[in-house]
Amino acid sequence: MANTIKKIALLTGGGDCPGLNAVIRAVTRTAILQYGYEVIGYKFGYRGLYNNDFMPLTLNSVSGILHRGGTILYSSNKDNLFNYSVERNGKIVKEDVSDVAVENLRKEGVDVLVVIGGDGTLTSARDFSRKGVNVIGVPKTIDNDLAATDVTFGFNTAIGVATEALDRLHTTAESHHRIMLCEVMGRNAGWIALHSGIAGSADVILIPEIPYDIEKIVDKVRERESEGKPFTIIVVAEGAKPKNGDVVISKIVEDSPDPIRLGGIANKIAYDLEKLIKNHEVRSTVLGHVQRGGNTSTYDRILSTRYGVAAVELIREGKFGNMVCLKGDEVCYESLENVIGNNKNVNPDGELVKIAKEIGISFGD
Repeated sequence: MANTIKKIALLTGGGDCPGLNAVIRAVTRTAILQYGYEVIGYKFGYRGLYNNDFMPLTLNSVSGILHRGGTILYSSNKDNLFNYSVERNGKIVKEDVSDVAVENLRKEGVDVLVVIGGDGTLTSARDFSRKGVNVIGVPKTIDNDLAATDVTFGFNTAIGVATEALDRLHTTAESHHRIMLCEVMGRNAGWIALHSGIAGSADVILIPEIPYDIEKIVDKVRERESEGKPFTIIVVAEGAKPKNGDVVISKIVEDSPDPIRLGGIANKIAYDLEKLIKNHEVRSTVLGHVQRGGNTSTYDRILSTRYGVAAVELIREGKFGNMVCLKGDEVCYESLENVIGNNKNVNPDGELVKIAKEIGISFGD
């Protein structure tokens, strides 16, 4: 099969992420320069595959995109072709339209589909693989919560942005003797908060895996006051929650496969702290999509390039139905069947949490 490959297609799904363009570039350049494959890219993820909306990917079209965040193929996190919104008799209904996508691939002569995305996007990749499509997956998420790989590209850039934000908040917090909260992304995993909190000299790190007690946060503020440090930096993951409490939901996006949008926990904690600590002003900053934009870090440029080259090598070897991943220092692969639904959370008893506690960082527990 591998020797008969002539044309491959790429798509990027889910939230945008630094490193997507670097993967697109690496796949395209390796495919063309090493094996002479024709390469196309479907626009807006699976929506483009359904509408047969694609663009040719050439050495020229991927020139100059290595450093750029976002994706030249655009993306969507709402289009699951196995449960897709279509209009029937004036009403919007959900249908499995995956056969349309398979037929579009056949008509265009696409031999292999490279899918770059997180858990939701790769779930559909697995499902297309089950339908007989030759699929290769590439793991993408700033949340770093896919268990099949040690690191997802985009994570390093995101924690760099969050760390810089904490550095900046530190100086203004110290100047005004304020309590500063910085809310970061991560959904139900605390990796961004944990890494940036340690690197950004946070005094308190709040993550979903360790429910917090607001009184313990107050204790940390008082402890710092007694040490002559009348300001406190708190980094909080968007999925953090109090003991015996629940996450804060910013909104519900009804037409999304993952409709719950977390957000607002920093504002809630700021409100709670102001009621308990009368002699401090409390301010909260929500980084939001700032973490997902901008130029790609050096580490993520290299990791994305490694993933892109490895994806084409899997194509060449005919090892379809797999996702490239990083284990230790080695880029390898894992079956998509084993990847889906296997998420990676922070271990409350793990090394990073332990070293953070040993240097005096509180987790509110």
